[in-house]
This record gives sequence, C-alpha cells and structure tokens, in this order.
Amino acid sequence: MVLGIDTSNYTTSAAVFDGRDGENRSRLLDVAPGQLGLRQSDAVFSHVKRLPALLEGLLADMGHPTVEAVAVSTRPRAVEGSYMPCFLAGVMAARSAAAALDVPCYAVSHQQGHVAAALWSAGRPELLDRPHLAWHLSGGTTELLLVEPEGANVRATKLGGTSDISAGQVMDRTGKLLELPFPAGKALDALSETGAAKPFRVKTDGLTFSFSGLENQIRAFYQKTGSAADTAAFAIGSVVDAVLRLTRAAQAQYPGLEVVFSGGVASNRTLRKICPFGVFAAPQFSTDNAMGVAILGRRLLEAGAAPAAWPAP
Repeated sequence: MVLGIDTSNYTTSAAVFDGRDGENRSRLLDVAPGQLGLRQSDAVFSHVKRLPALLEGLLADMGHPTVEAVAVSTRPRAVEGSYMPCFLAGVMAARSAAAALDVPCYAVSHQQGHVAAALWSAGRPELLDRPHLAWHLSGGTTELLLVEPEGANVRATKLGGTSDISAGQVMDRTGKLLELPFPAGKALDALSETGAAKPFRVKTDGLTFSFSGLENQIRAFYQKTGSAADTAAFAIGSVVDAVLRLTRAAQAQYPGLEVVFSGGVASNRTLRKICPFGVFAAPQFSTDNAMGVAILGRRLLEAGAAPAAWPAP
C-alpha cells in the first residue's frame, strides 16, 4: 500500500493505492463568497490545518494498512521553475510520515498525478507506458501535452494550450459574473444544460489560443441577453470548441496517439458529450486528487526507484 498526498491551490487530498484498488479523500479549501481563490499563505495554512484529520480518517477507514511508501506532489509541473508554496504543506507531511515509518518517499508533480489518475479511473492504465496526447484542463492550467513514459513515471511535454488565462479561470470568472459559488465549474455546467448559444470562435495560432478576449465576449453576451443559462452555455461552448479544434490539429501532427482529458474542467458534460474519441477521467478523479500521486508512487516502488533527494535545510 502506498500513501499519496496532494495539496493544490484548491484541494487537500490524500489517497492509498495497493497496485489495483485505492481510496481518495479530498476537501476543497474554503473560499469567501465573491472571491476567486486564496492567497498562497492562506492555502498553506488551510492545508496544514486539514491534512492531519484527512489522513487520520482515511487510514482509520482503511483499517490502518501497512504503508510501504509515501508519494507527494511537490510542484505544479515537472519543469524548471514550477513552484507554488501550497505544495510545501504536503511535502512536510509526506516526508515526516516516511521518516516515521522508515519507508521511501517519492516526489512527483501535480500534473503527472492528474494524468495517472485519469488513466487509472478510465480503465486505461496501460497508456502510462505508451506515448499519448493529454489535456490538463483546470483552474490554473490549460495545457495540451505529449505524454511519454519515463521509467516508472511519465514525462509531459507542453505542445500548446492557452497563452494567458486558463479554461478553469474562464469558468470561475463567468461563475462570479453569474453569482455562482466558487469553484464554479459544476454549477456552471448544470446551468448551461438549460441554456443555448452559438459559441464564440476563439482565435488559434498553431496549437495555442488566447482566452482573455473570450472573457470580454462573455460579459458582453450577458449584458445583451440577461440570461444566466444562455451565458453559461456560451462560455462553456466557446471553451469546448477551442479545445476540440486544437485537439484535432494535434491529432493531425501526432497521428495514432490517443487523447486523454484530465483536470477539473475535463469533468464538463458538454465536453464529454461532443468528444467521443477522448479518454476521460471518472468525474471524481478529474478534479484535484491524490490518487494519481499514489499510483505513481506505487509504480516507482515496484520499479525500485531511488527515493526523492531533498535539499538540505
């Protein structure tokens, strides 16, 4: 059994995975009404408060299993300069648990965890060992990736995506405009089911697009129509249209590679409905979770990989 920990800017998560089955526990960070997220200092504080109880409940409900390794997400992406203080809360807990249990501690990225959770929950774990395309669609990230196996882990190379704000930010800012709770994805998705609107065609440049102009279009649409449902459909339809056009362009460049959709925005029903060729994470494993971190930790343990080398204090 491997314990996984993820402390993103939205969710505190812990999971256990035994090589086949697992259990994830997550809790959204509290965001004041009208706000679009937390300052990093507040996110770190919230994780530090919540993580002990989350771990206690998870391990108790699992019958206090023997943990053979701990894995943790240490940064948003496995690229130079990727850093967010909120991940320090998870690293502190993971290193402490591994030291107390005298087991190895493995470091992965939040993005790698998203890909692994998506493939496992979709019943396609074999793609962890084959090249494929993947979208990471979330509140902080909208990236089109080429994912390739790298030992027991995966390497994600950015091919394209947004050049400015993310798909999740478009959803959350639209939610704020419509006075929906944060994060707004789920409520906006439900609201859009009762609306209808022709999507705005976001301009693309190769495998890149910009969503900043879309935000202005959404605001103007709402001011013109006064319809919250139609505005929700307009916002989601415009995001989905841009994502699908880039997906087809990427498939033309990388023929034969399957396309995986991960991240909270990948749980959107409109995207799933009109994209039959995609591999989608189960909705509960689309949003931030520690399951993918635990899965990668198990793979690293089985491969006999060296534990993470932590910098000296």
